[in-house]
Amino acid sequence: MTDPAPSVLADLVHGIHHTALAVESLDEALAIYRDTLGFRADEPEFVESQGVRVVFCYPGDGTRLELVEPASESSPIHGFLERRGSGLHHVAFEVTDVAAAIATLVARGVRMIDLEPRPGAHRTTVAFVHPKSMGGVLTELVQPPADERH
Repeated sequence: MTDPAPSVLADLVHGIHHTALAVESLDEALAIYRDTLGFRADEPEFVESQGVRVVFCYPGDGTRLELVEPASESSPIHGFLERRGSGLHHVAFEVTDVAAAIATLVARGVRMIDLEPRPGAHRTTVAFVHPKSMGGVLTELVQPPADERH
């Protein structure tokens, strides 16, 4: 198979960082993923820039599942839950340079939610791509801290 559009992004994207679920209650979700399924889970973390509390869970195969709970009614996650209920919220790709990824995507006409990087969970830097530019899927670009990059 040939690459129809070789790009700088191929050098920036390093695979799926995590999949996120929007949940009404972290405690109830942890009862499922940690207590019932046995996934290892981090401590809950408040992410001020997004108005959410998050927990990363690890099934043991190197993947990450992020549980996202709104911290207030003004959180975008609260609105999502009101419209759709609990469930899949977004997929996140790990990038080496989120600012460069934003610039490349904008230059290609991709609609971004975030035109500037912002703080994410676990010391990451993130930006969201609008679902209308990604086949209906909300997509997050995640730049891990330098000491955790792959």
